[in-house]
Formats: sequence, structure tokens, C-alpha cells
Amino acid sequence: MTATPLTPTETIPAAPKQRLLGIDAARGIALLGMMAVHSLVAVGDDGSPTLSYSIAAGRSSALFAVLAGVGIAFTTGRARVERGNRSATAASLAARAATVGAIGLIMGYTDAEYAVVILPYYAILFLLAIPLVYLPTRTLAALGLLIAIAVPAAIEMLGTSLPTPSLDNPTLIGIIDNPAGWASELLLNGEFPALPWTAYICAGIIIGRLRLTSATAAGSLLMIGTALAVGARILSETLIFHLGGLEHFVTGSELPRQDILDLISYGADGTVYGSTWWWLAVDGPHSSTPLDLLGTIGSSTAIIGAMLFLGHLTGTRLEKLTTLVTMPLAAAGSMTLTLYVLHIWFINSPYDTYTPWTGYLLQVLAAITIGIFVKYTTGRGPLEAFVTMTANRSKRAITDKTNAPATPHHT
Repeated sequence: MTATPLTPTETIPAAPKQRLLGIDAARGIALLGMMAVHSLVAVGDDGSPTLSYSIAAGRSSALFAVLAGVGIAFTTGRARVERGNRSATAASLAARAATVGAIGLIMGYTDAEYAVVILPYYAILFLLAIPLVYLPTRTLAALGLLIAIAVPAAIEMLGTSLPTPSLDNPTLIGIIDNPAGWASELLLNGEFPALPWTAYICAGIIIGRLRLTSATAAGSLLMIGTALAVGARILSETLIFHLGGLEHFVTGSELPRQDILDLISYGADGTVYGSTWWWLAVDGPHSSTPLDLLGTIGSSTAIIGAMLFLGHLTGTRLEKLTTLVTMPLAAAGSMTLTLYVLHIWFINSPYDTYTPWTGYLLQVLAAITIGIFVKYTTGRGPLEAFVTMTANRSKRAITDKTNAPATPHHT
């Protein structure tokens, strides 16, 4: 989760303060949302999804992924990477992938029943982002849309021919023991499958290349994102409940009707595929269908736009209120990798003996407090500093090698 939500935040010298606060505040929302999914109850007393689950499930992790793309755009100068800089950029992204992946594999020994660790999937997304940063923005937009539509369709077509996902947390030993199974799970049908999720990276890079200091850009992101999120939800509901989708599920599946309804409401474990193409109309959390991907790209875009827009309310009567909202979120959002790791370890520890809401609120308070403390002391979380150092050294090594004068040869 990472400059991406879960990797270090990197500043751009010419970037105004409010833009960085807006992006970090969005990261903070993603972090607190994911904490809510892991810590709070998903099923209400009446058997329907709770409000917290309905809001945060699937959307928080998608927001992290989109913000990963935004961070990648920041580290590549908010423009297409030109030919002369491609090797250094590739080295930097590969180093981020390696360090985030290594942390994720260490976290793999935690219990997936509490939380599936997203970091190994993010590591693959960083690798997949390498060719994306070489593309023009319009090409990237077309490719992102193609991925959001074609990759879920390909997974649906492959269906049960794919290895059954373990839905466990990967470890290095586990990957060595079952490389094909884990390759399928990490790329295609795991909790956060990297290939369909590459659409999030495309969207984030596009957003990161915009002039985010503009109130017009922020407002446009908010409106376009909201329209996309609402439109995807309406289309899914229409296809399933008004145009016969549900009946196709029931007649073509061995699942009872109520289980199918639960799958629609609560989502899947990464992907959903069955006996009919109608499954692609589902937009439940972690279903990785076209409507799920497009809808969560929309909600992520709207949140980013909203947080950026709040930065333009300085000098108005709402300034104090917006500062009260954005500053704590941005403090936590500036070190989400460290805080995410602490959150995963806490919910796996014997110290998490609290009721769901008490435990969640304590974690929120701790995240904000730690974020504020780090902001005014070291300025960067320890894991963020480690990932940044590794990426910068890798980039510098390639740059120095490229710029080194040629050694004359004597005959």
C-alpha cells in the first residue's frame, strides 16, 4: 500500500503545499478505510453489510492503488519518461518493487483471516508500471480502459482452468514451493490481482500528470470521479436486478440464491467467474470486474479531487474546518507504509483485545498521533525512508554509470 500510498512520499520542489496535503490526506483516508475493513464488523444484525463495510470495502485498497500511480507520476516528473531517463527510472521502480515486496513477504507470516497483506501485489504493480511511464497520457488512458475491460473478460474465460487461489498471505518459501500457483494468484485471481489492478496504476499516473494545483482540476476530478462511481453502480444494479442478470446467475450456478446475493453484496476474493458472462456485471468489493474497476477508479478519483479542492478553501470561513480535517489525515497519510505494517502486526497480536469500534478508534488515534510526531521530528517514516533510499541509490547508480566518461583504449 504507497510515493504511492505505502511507499515514501516524495515532494516536488515547485509543488505548492496544499497539493501535497491533499494527496497525503487522500492517502490517510485510504489507510483509515483499510483499517476499518480489517477491524470492524462486516455483517449487520439483519444480515446485510454494515455501513462501514459498504463504504470502505474494496474502495480503500483501490484508492491506495490509484495513489500508487499518482506517486509514480510524481517520481517521474509528472510527464512521460523520455528515452534517456528510462533505465534510471526502471531501476528506481524495480528497487521500490523489491523493497516493498520483501516487506510484504515478511508480513506473509501473519494470518490472512485478519487481513490479506497487499504489499506483494503492490510490488508487482510497481514492476508493471515500468513500461507505463514511457507512454503518452492519451495512450495510457486508452490502455487503462482496455485493461479494465479485457483482463476481467480473459479471467472469466479462463475460469476454473486457473489454479485455485489459496487466499493466504504469500511467503518466500511458499512461492518457491508453488511458483505457478502463486504467479496465478498474484497476477490474476488473488485478493488484489495485479493484472486487472494495473488499470488503477494507469489512472493514478494520469491524475499525477495533471496540474493538481488548479482548483478547476481538483473540482473536475471530484465531479468526473463521482459520475463514474455512481454510473458504474447504477449500470451494475440495472444489469443484475432489472435486465435478467440475477436469473442467469441462479440458473447457471450451483450456489443457492442467497449465496449469490451475498456475493453481489459482499464481493469476492479478488475475482469472480462462473458459468455465464453475466458475472462481469457484478461490482462487489474485490470482484475485479470492469464495473468494479471503473467504479472504484471513480470513487478514488473523487476522493483525491475532494482532498485537493479542500486545499483551495484557504482564506474562506471554512479554512479552519478544512485544516482540522486535512492535517490529521495528511499526517497519517505521509507514512502509510509504516502505519500499515504496524496495523497488520497489531491486529495479529495478543494486544488486540478490544471491541471492534474501540480497537479501530484506538488505531486511528495512534496513526494520527504517530503521523504528527514523525512529521515534526524526522519528517519521514522509517519504512518510507528505507524504500526511498533504496530507490534513489538504484537510480543514481544507473545515472552515474550512464554519465561516466568513456575510458580511452590504447593499442
